[in-house]
Amino acid sequence: MRVLVLKASPRRDGNSALLADAAAAGAREAGHEVTVRHLDDAVEGMLRDCRTCRRADGSCGIDDGYERLLLDDLVPADALVLATPLYWYGMSARLKSAVDRLFCFMSEGYPGSGTVLAGLPGKRVGVLIACEESYRGATLGLQAQFQELTRYLRQDLVGVVVGIGNSRGDVRLDPGNPLGAAADLGRRLFDARVTDYRFDTPRDNAVWSSAD
Repeated sequence: MRVLVLKASPRRDGNSALLADAAAAGAREAGHEVTVRHLDDAVEGMLRDCRTCRRADGSCGIDDGYERLLLDDLVPADALVLATPLYWYGMSARLKSAVDRLFCFMSEGYPGSGTVLAGLPGKRVGVLIACEESYRGATLGLQAQFQELTRYLRQDLVGVVVGIGNSRGDVRLDPGNPLGAAADLGRRLFDARVTDYRFDTPRDNAVWSSAD
């Protein structure tokens, strides 16, 4: 399976990057094809008003590498791993811009919107957050945002790993072993059980199938 790991921190050797590398290693260990990208290399502009900056042919008028990243890496991927530091109790600005700009390419005005709309659902998604605070509530708002984003796009949020650290490499010292958890998340991207029951969802009483 194809896995895209997106590093959303401007600090390329920071704690969220270490978490991303661990998840990528886990996914490769499981036999998957893994691509790692830095959002800094592709996303330079923020979302604007498409009515004023979309070109006559319907293409996006923001001239950076976002469209290539979206069409060449993100849409074809079977799973996404999003790694971000916690900035002001939310995701990094670069990752927020990447999410916001999906709108331009999902819109009818974009000539390739059919490809984008068909390629976004069904993906398995893992989230990695580097956070200075050990207070559990610090990342809950961001986790909830990822939950709603994946539900809106009909994707499965497989898991969230939070590593505590601020200075470069701090997550290595986190006694909760977030690097190990990130690697495990990468290994289990396509095996982890994801459920989101409604009252009328057909289901067995047994959560896990028996060994035999």
